[in-house]
Amino acid sequence: MSTASGYLTVSGIDVDVIYKNIKNLHIAVYPPLGRVRVAAPERLDDDAIRLAVVQRLPWIKKQREQLRAAVRQTEREMVTGESHYVWGQRYRLKVVNEPGRIRFNLTGKHLTLHAPKESSPDTRREAMDEWYRSALKHEIPELIAKWQPIIGRNVARWTVRRMKTKWGSCNRESAHIWFNLELAKKHPHCLEYIVVHEMTHLLERNHNERFTELMDGFLPDWRARRDELNAAPLADENWGKSNA
Repeated sequence: MSTASGYLTVSGIDVDVIYKNIKNLHIAVYPPLGRVRVAAPERLDDDAIRLAVVQRLPWIKKQREQLRAAVRQTEREMVTGESHYVWGQRYRLKVVNEPGRIRFNLTGKHLTLHAPKESSPDTRREAMDEWYRSALKHEIPELIAKWQPIIGRNVARWTVRRMKTKWGSCNRESAHIWFNLELAKKHPHCLEYIVVHEMTHLLERNHNERFTELMDGFLPDWRARRDELNAAPLADENWGKSNA
């Protein structure tokens, strides 16, 4: 049973640490972004855990690259029958061939893509990225406005972009926050967790005890949200194709 948890950053890699009543230390790398988690005996301190992670860095980096390669290999073809995620819900893609600009809409359990028949998969993927981007840009300002008076710091600027290994990042000096485009595929309370997480870095740069205490005060269920964010599949999971 877990008794405590925390964060470390080793060679630019964020590491979740869970302290347990166990004999040996275990390191795991989880999809989809290569999150690193260490299950550590309660007797070990941060320095010992950091050393163990450093010693396993080649293996960790290899695992993370394999995860990224797997995502590249399962890139969506943007045809009817594929599964795609929007705000944590899974939808089957339904393609309607029609002239004009590419657009998307949700109807029941389907995500309908209206696109010219001759449009390429790349063009359709780019259009979907912009659709996801617009969805995030609609939600993020309200969340930032909600949390600024609670956290006591203002966000000067924020950007949505595709990120390989992080859900978000923050420049503490400029108060600029970046959000991963993939967050539009996750449940909305996962997005709120990232907003709070990155805004908390405006108060505390490191993933240390103070950071954990601040997060506990701001968002008591942040660990559950973090675990849901990292456990839920991305759009590379496929139901198979059908004519539904």
